[in-house]
Amino acid sequence: MYNNRKSFIVKSLIILCLIYFAVHVIYSNGNIITELQLSGRSLASLDTQNIETAPLIQEASGVQITTSNSTKLQPSDPVVGEEKLPAPPPPERPKTEPTVSEKIKEITQCLDKPFVPKTQQRGDYWVLYNYIRAERTFKCEETVTYTTHADYSFMDNLVPLLERWRAPISIALHAPGTDFAYTLESIAHLRDCTSSLVRELVTFHIYFSTKHVPKEVPKHNVLDEPYNCSLTPPYLNVSSDQMYKAQKKLLYPVNVGRNVAREMAQTHFILPSDIELYPSPNISSKFLNLIATNTGPLQSKNPKVYPLHLFEVSANSQVPVTKTMLKDMLSNGTALPFHKNLCPGCHNIPKAKEWQLAPETKDLHVFHVGKRNGKFIHWEPIFIGTHSDPLYDERLSWEGKSDKMTQGYALCVLNYDFLILDNAFLVHKPGIKIYKKDSKRAMLAGKTNQLIKKIIFPELKVLYGVRKGCAV
Repeated sequence: MYNNRKSFIVKSLIILCLIYFAVHVIYSNGNIITELQLSGRSLASLDTQNIETAPLIQEASGVQITTSNSTKLQPSDPVVGEEKLPAPPPPERPKTEPTVSEKIKEITQCLDKPFVPKTQQRGDYWVLYNYIRAERTFKCEETVTYTTHADYSFMDNLVPLLERWRAPISIALHAPGTDFAYTLESIAHLRDCTSSLVRELVTFHIYFSTKHVPKEVPKHNVLDEPYNCSLTPPYLNVSSDQMYKAQKKLLYPVNVGRNVAREMAQTHFILPSDIELYPSPNISSKFLNLIATNTGPLQSKNPKVYPLHLFEVSANSQVPVTKTMLKDMLSNGTALPFHKNLCPGCHNIPKAKEWQLAPETKDLHVFHVGKRNGKFIHWEPIFIGTHSDPLYDERLSWEGKSDKMTQGYALCVLNYDFLILDNAFLVHKPGIKIYKKDSKRAMLAGKTNQLIKKIIFPELKVLYGVRKGCAV
């Protein structure tokens, strides 16, 4: 009986010890969890499978745990129960300055134009638009296009013009009858045997009267076979009497060519000019840099164009490259204002003397804002403009003169500002023009004046209105 009681007591003590030990372990582990939470350590990294209970040492300060192969807890890990903070955003990239082209696009809001060949009738003329295309294409904001006109006898001017311009050229060539074949040969020679810039930058359009259609008109971009460069090109040493136009006594439809070349230009800004007028170098890039500033008179609400000063030089003179060189030539008499001996009022540009005295500067600026009125009422400016400017009246011919006067009237009535550029100019192919009496041309000029007075001018007044100080 005693043994049974003793055995029961021993068993009871063992059970109580086990219960006490279990409670103590649970309590001790709770302290560990609390300490880990307070210290910011992650329980997720604690390998509880490796906790050894044997070497637990009870001390006054609590319980220490020795683990084997356990992962060290990192102070940077988040506390259990706390939300993980979002990663900080990446640093902003510094904003880059817009390019000149991007600024031009923003200012003009221009749209790119298609660059495809097409054949269409235009009044009394057939036009082969984009007949021989340049290899390069351009976005509307990229550059400025020089637009011009000619027949094949003037095509010796294309290379010297292009080497100074070095930007796209759109040229409309009058090629009626048998002149068409010579025109094609001239284009082929220029593309294959002269400057590579011709093939790269020049687009040719061809037009002719419906009454003088060539016997054969090949498809667009017909110049597949290389030209024999040992042959003399038709445009060299040709006399006007040899041409179909002269033999058939045709007038030169100058304004048809001007408008065709203008309308086909891919760029927003264009310089409608004559093929014998050579520009000072780098006008295109300098002009776009000016436009990109968008300050001063450039912000005027009035429509605007940008006239260039025109000059001519003696036959044996070099065409000036800089304004400083031009000023020296004006001083020694080897250069003079354009048409000074023929029609000084036609190119009497505002502030001309002040412009000639002003020193050359590095970039391009607006020298003066003029108007086509007062002393300049018959001014025929050549300017950088846009496709929005009035076109030229296609009823007027080169032989009849006054071919730009009607456009000048429209610009005046529409209150255009003429923002004259300070360091850009055009120089005619060397050779000072002198007045020669031409009775036939005088007769045609008289007929043109009557056409303008009785028919065109009344139309302009209806279409554009009138403004004090404006005249054709």
